[in-house]
Amino acid sequence: MLNLNVGILGHVDSGKTTLAKALSGIASTAAFDKNPQSQQRGITLDLGFSALLVDLPDHLKAHRDGGSEYDRLQYTFVDCPGHASLIRTIIGGAQIIDMMILVVDIGKGIQTQTAECLVIGELTCRKMIVALNKIDTLEEDKRVKVVEKMKKGLGMALSKTIFASSPIIEISAASGLNLERFVEALKGYSFVPERTYGLPFLFAVDHCFTIKGQGTVCTGTVLQGQIKLNEDVEIPKLKLVKKVKSMQMFKQSQQIAKQGDRIGICITQFDPKLLERGLLCYPGYVSDIYAAVLQLNPIQYYKGIVKHKAKFHITCGYETVMGTVILFKGTDPGFTIAEQYEFLEELGQDAAGEVSPILALLEFERPIQAVSNALVIGSKLDTDIHSSLCRLAFHGKLEYSCTDKDYSTSFLPQLNIFKEKRKTGTVQRVVNETELIAAGLFKKTGNNRQAFLGLKVQLSTGECGVIEDSFGTTSKVRLRFMEPLGKTTLDLLNKKGASEQVKVEVKYKKYLFRKDGNKVVQ
Repeated sequence: MLNLNVGILGHVDSGKTTLAKALSGIASTAAFDKNPQSQQRGITLDLGFSALLVDLPDHLKAHRDGGSEYDRLQYTFVDCPGHASLIRTIIGGAQIIDMMILVVDIGKGIQTQTAECLVIGELTCRKMIVALNKIDTLEEDKRVKVVEKMKKGLGMALSKTIFASSPIIEISAASGLNLERFVEALKGYSFVPERTYGLPFLFAVDHCFTIKGQGTVCTGTVLQGQIKLNEDVEIPKLKLVKKVKSMQMFKQSQQIAKQGDRIGICITQFDPKLLERGLLCYPGYVSDIYAAVLQLNPIQYYKGIVKHKAKFHITCGYETVMGTVILFKGTDPGFTIAEQYEFLEELGQDAAGEVSPILALLEFERPIQAVSNALVIGSKLDTDIHSSLCRLAFHGKLEYSCTDKDYSTSFLPQLNIFKEKRKTGTVQRVVNETELIAAGLFKKTGNNRQAFLGLKVQLSTGECGVIEDSFGTTSKVRLRFMEPLGKTTLDLLNKKGASEQVKVEVKYKKYLFRKDGNKVVQ
């Protein structure tokens, strides 16, 4: 059986849960707003899971996976909340999907969270179907005209995204109108996702509960690899290793679970309150990450500025933590520890057009559990939820992870991020034709003059020399020139008051994380 994880996303009250219920033949333990708070408030507050089992579409029958043909297709629907305050849950849910259904209320069109869901969808999947919902609320004689107008508008909005050719199907999830047509479109748009069964087992846990006398059940989605009965798994957050006792997929017992499967795994007992959400993995595969480097991709709809040392909400899987951003850029894609990187103060709204690869060091306020190449999304979730601004600022994949708690001493000094800097002063007097005294290059306090000895300087008249010596804590330094200064320069310097018109400049690189002895180089 082929399992396809389909995210159902959209603005709050667009009818996502109603559609999930109308499409589904099987409900999980967390489906259709079973949460008491969801029922009380009338909105989805958490992820919901349900399934629909259909015959395998003809265009998928020729596909083989591991030598065996699929015979059935199961859609696992991931019903994501739509309220602005629950965006981190939406991001987490979207990272386990293969394709998405975007639900749009035909009476309201694209709203703020509809747009954010589109952005999240672009980062997590490549195929989407639009459900233009609630057409039963339109007057019958005006329905066709309103639908066509809304489809045209949606088509224009989608033309600027990777979902430009997505089908748009008008439906009523509440009455069932056009649902058969919608399911046929879904089947026709289905595909066999790329799976990596050979990688170590990794499982995203979204619900956890105890069954007395059996163990603790972790429900979720296999992100990579596979797992069999009686094998050991680790809960990296708790540093516990447990044995797999049994597995079920929508109430059917399973001997093996593979990437993409929605499964319940019963393991030897532990307190489920300690793991509301998180990961299970092959023992030893996942580590605590205290900081990470990623190639940063700005999200074009974010209108703010990403500044050095700014704090963002960093979401990786189901985890969201505060993180501090340090920006830099290189010459080649990717990250290597030996490369030289130029410091960036900020990224403006035109950052998407930046030619040089932009990278970021993320320092987390508390460690996260993740693996290499995991998707990371940076957001400003403290933005007013009633504003129409996009809160998603950037995304990227983990390229280097700091698993050492003392990374500030073990890793940062090796990270070659530099600032291009310059200091200027004036010539105070001529000692001889190869020696000058300059002033103003340094303040009287606060500079380590020893770090600048031997650095090259250039006069505004063109000659180049080096800083040979300093004079205690004064602003004066001695400049030495290998070649005698030209007659024109000496004449200018020897004129009364003219020497101060000759400027001295030193250009250098200052490294952010190096020790004091080699922070300043040219």
